[in-house]
This record gives sequence, C-alpha cells and structure tokens, in this order.
Amino acid sequence: MKSIFVGNLPWSAKNEDLEAKFSEFGNVTSARVMTDKFTGKSRGFGFVDMEDADAEKAIAALADYEWEGRKITVNEARPKTERSDSRDRGPRRDSYGF
Repeated sequence: MKSIFVGNLPWSAKNEDLEAKFSEFGNVTSARVMTDKFTGKSRGFGFVDMEDADAEKAIAALADYEWEGRKITVNEARPKTERSDSRDRGPRRDSYGF
C-alpha cells in the first residue's frame, strides 16, 4: 500500500473527484482532500492510498497532468514528521539567566 501526495489541486476538488481521477489507474483505498479545520475549505492538497503497482502507474501518468488549469504535483507521500512545540525549544535568546 502506498500513499500518494497530490498538490496544487483545484480549489473545487472534493474527495470524490480525487478518488474518481485516481481510480482510472487502479483500486483506490482512500482519497481525501485536506481542508482547513476552521473554514472547511480545501487547503489545495490531498492524499490517495492505492496498492503499490497501481500507485506507480498513477504517479507516472499524472506527473504532468493539468486539472482545471492547475498543474498538479503527484508523488509518493513522505511519512509525517513530528512538529516541535514552541515550548520545547529551550531558553529564549534574550533569557540570559541573570
């Protein structure tokens, strides 16, 4: 199973649109357009989960694809990294400890 990152999506793209586009290349396990948690509007990117062989076909086929006037970015998703909390950064530069 591979997760595919899809960037520069049209603002009107919905989960169903993403699933329909990628299902042309194989079985889609899940497709989700990421949305802003406050407004519910698209953030312009999403993720698609597919079997390895189907994912490779989709990535190759959609590499230079233009969707509603926007050239999308398609590549294998990288694992999510931990974001550091601002409280974990140590002492501030102006905290000399006097």
